[in-house]
Amino acid sequence: MIINKISLRNIRSYVDEEIELSKGSTLLSGDIGCGKTSILMSIEFALFGLQPGQRGNSLLRNGTTEGGVTIDFNLGEKRVIIERNLKKAKTISQDYCSITIDGEKKDLSVTELKSKVLDLLNYPKEFAKKQNLLYKFTVYTPQEEMKQIILQDPETRINTLRHVFGIDKYKRILENSSIVASKIREEKRMKEGMTANLDNDKLSLVSKEEEFEMKRTSQADLENDLIKKSKIKETLAQDKEEILKKIDEKNKLQQEIEKTKLVINNKEEIISNNKNLLLTLDNQLKELESMQFDEDKIIRLESFIELKKQEKEKLSQENIEINSQVSSLKIKCQENKKLEEKISNLEVCPTCLQEVDAVYRANVLNQAHSDNSANNKKIEILEEEKGKIAEKVSLISSEINLKEKEITDLKILKMKLEDLSEKRNRIKGILDSNLVLEKDIALLKNHNENLNQSIFELKRYDGVFEAKKIEFDTASRNERMAEIKLAELKKELEVFLRHIEELKVRIVQAEELKKKLNYLSELEGWITNNFSPVISFIEKNVMIRLKSEFSHLFSEWFSILVSDTFNVSLDDKFTPLIEQQDYEIDYAYLSGGERTAIALAYRLALNQVINSLMSKIKTRELVILDEPTDGFSDQQLDKMREILDQLEVKQLIIVSHEQKIEGFVEKVMKFRKLNGMSAQESF
Repeated sequence: MIINKISLRNIRSYVDEEIELSKGSTLLSGDIGCGKTSILMSIEFALFGLQPGQRGNSLLRNGTTEGGVTIDFNLGEKRVIIERNLKKAKTISQDYCSITIDGEKKDLSVTELKSKVLDLLNYPKEFAKKQNLLYKFTVYTPQEEMKQIILQDPETRINTLRHVFGIDKYKRILENSSIVASKIREEKRMKEGMTANLDNDKLSLVSKEEEFEMKRTSQADLENDLIKKSKIKETLAQDKEEILKKIDEKNKLQQEIEKTKLVINNKEEIISNNKNLLLTLDNQLKELESMQFDEDKIIRLESFIELKKQEKEKLSQENIEINSQVSSLKIKCQENKKLEEKISNLEVCPTCLQEVDAVYRANVLNQAHSDNSANNKKIEILEEEKGKIAEKVSLISSEINLKEKEITDLKILKMKLEDLSEKRNRIKGILDSNLVLEKDIALLKNHNENLNQSIFELKRYDGVFEAKKIEFDTASRNERMAEIKLAELKKELEVFLRHIEELKVRIVQAEELKKKLNYLSELEGWITNNFSPVISFIEKNVMIRLKSEFSHLFSEWFSILVSDTFNVSLDDKFTPLIEQQDYEIDYAYLSGGERTAIALAYRLALNQVINSLMSKIKTRELVILDEPTDGFSDQQLDKMREILDQLEVKQLIIVSHEQKIEGFVEKVMKFRKLNGMSAQESF
């Protein structure tokens, strides 16, 4: 990883600053408090965001509501640009995040971006929700924090280093092995409980199989008994069926007798009806024979009716003429009345335009009045004649109706007389029919007597059927009882068979569980006696190798910075041991420069050990040193050149206010702070 550029906007004392970096060694120089460390904090924030416990106000410039950091770096052949923003609402929190890889930009959430950066840097995923210890101990650790690690209690320090080295995985393996062994023991206890009844189940299986065979023998006996009882029932059913046929035959004969009786009754009723009809016909014959019929009378009556109709027609014509005369007279009266109304008020003649004389007007009016009186009298006379004509017409109509009725009665009598021979033939036919019916009745009665004789002979089967029915019902009950016993035994056999199968399955499962139990016992023994000791041995050897390598590098780096009078090494808890002339010296009694040397040597040794362990992480090419020479003497400062020359990294960033360091690096960037705002000095 090589950082090309970092841009700061409203970050701590920076308002808007862009800092370009390059390969090789670079010194960020300036007075204390000018904003050098802010750049290092911004690099870490750009990569990983706010750390657990870190607040946004530690980065966002006071008095502003938003700010952000953009970092541009190369990662092998890839060019990556990360942008993170801070925003102030009720609290200061991370807002917008994005990452651009080879020109392809993606907006991500805070968590997604951190996971993506860890993936790009090839950091273990376990650091996704933790502090960036791997970054701190391989790239950038403030010198004071390194001193705090040295001063921590040994147990905390060793746990921190185990985590950084990735060795705590052995501890987790051992803890997980213990958990697995505990789970195996629980599983063993459960399986032991499940297999405790295996021997009893085997004995129970043998017993049930023997009992099952005995019941199978009983089943054969019951089946034979059921076959016998079924045959008895079948024989009785056949006998009952034969008897039932005889009874059915008897019932059919009785039904036939009833039908025959019904036919006899019908025929007798017909004979009775025929006799009544004969009496009626005989009376009608006598009545018709006593009647006289005159054919000429009908002709005379018809001639009389014709004359009366002609007379009625003539009267109708007279009535029409009278109506016409009455209408004409009424019209004349209306015309005279209109003339009276017109001339009574007429002063001038409309034709000659001369005045109408009063005498003339009076004469005209008198004449019109006289004409109306004469016309009204004529109308009264004509109305009287109409009344007389109407009376004559009514009388003639009555006479016509009477004569027509008389003609109708004569015609009916003629028809009756014509039907006289038919009635005689009908009487003869009825008498013949009665003779035939009487013969049929005699034959039917004789047939019924024969049927009654047959029924009498078949009645004896009624008692036989009842006895046979009782025998059949008893046989049916016996068969049913045998079927029930057989069904119960079969059901019992099914239950036995199911129990046997369940026992077999349970025994097989128990035997499988026993095999698994043996395997679990072997596995538990292997984990407890083999695997855990091997892991512990590996962990111990790794720690020994790390301690040896770490101690060797620590001693080498320290010997460069401090005179040979000191001999330094590490104990098992990675605590620095400092000896001078065979006397152990406490860290607290060292001078400030010596403590800084211890911390720097510890830091550089830790960096190299981690990079050698984790050769695939992508930050191996970058080292950042923050005030690494705090408290150094001039002699120690001179030795920093040798330290920097031996650091084989592609990009080294040093933060220091020591001018002497400027001669040890390839590039110097100076910063100043004016009116609370930091900025890079331009040359």
